Amino acid sequence: MWNYEKRLQYPVRISQTNPQMAQVIISQFGGPDGELSASMRYLSQRYTMPYKEVTGILTDIGTEELAHMEMICAIVYQLTRNLTVEQLKESGFDKYYVDHTLALWPQSAGGVPWSATTFQSKGDPITDLHEDMAAEQKARTTYDNILRLVKDPEVADPIRFLREREIVHYQRFGESLRIVQDRLDSKNFYAFNPEFDNRRSGKCCD
Repeated sequence: MWNYEKRLQYPVRISQTNPQMAQVIISQFGGPDGELSASMRYLSQRYTMPYKEVTGILTDIGTEELAHMEMICAIVYQLTRNLTVEQLKESGFDKYYVDHTLALWPQSAGGVPWSATTFQSKGDPITDLHEDMAAEQKARTTYDNILRLVKDPEVADPIRFLREREIVHYQRFGESLRIVQDRLDSKNFYAFNPEFDNRRSGKCCD
C-alpha cells in the first residue's frame, strides 16, 4: 500500500511547447527501457525474491520508477499542450494525434506500443538482479541520448535528475546482488535457484 503525495518527485515547469522533443522523450514512458517497464519489472520481481532486504529495495525502486513515469508524462504533456493543427502537421506529431489526440499513451520514440515483453520476472534472484542492473544502464544510456538532442534547459534539467537516479538504482541493485551472493555462500552462485530449489541440498527438482 502506498501513500500518494500530490507533487512530482522533481519539478517539471516547461513554458514552450515542442512536439518534436515530446516524440523523443515519450520513449522513457513506453519504450523498451522506459519507466513503465522498470516499475512493472521491480514490483513484479519482489514477490519471489527470497531475501527481505532485497525485496525492500525492489519495492522502493519500483515505487520510485512510478514517480519517474509520472515525471516523463508531465514533460510530454507540457511539451504538447495547446498545440495547433498546423504545429501538429509541421512536427510530425499528427500521426500520434490521430490515435490519441494529446492524451498520454505508452509507446517508444519509434511509435512501437508498450509491451510487457520488454521486461522479465524470472524468479531467480541472480537472474533478476542482473536484468535489473542492465535495465538501469540501458535507461541511463537512453537519457544520455535524449540529452544530446534536448537543448532546452527547462526540459534538460528534469531529464538530468532522472539520469542521476538511474545511476543510484544501478548501485543499489549491485549492493543487492552482493547480499544475495553472500546469503547463498556458495563457490558457484549459479548452481541452483534458492527461491525454487531445495535450499539444503542445492539440487534442482528434488
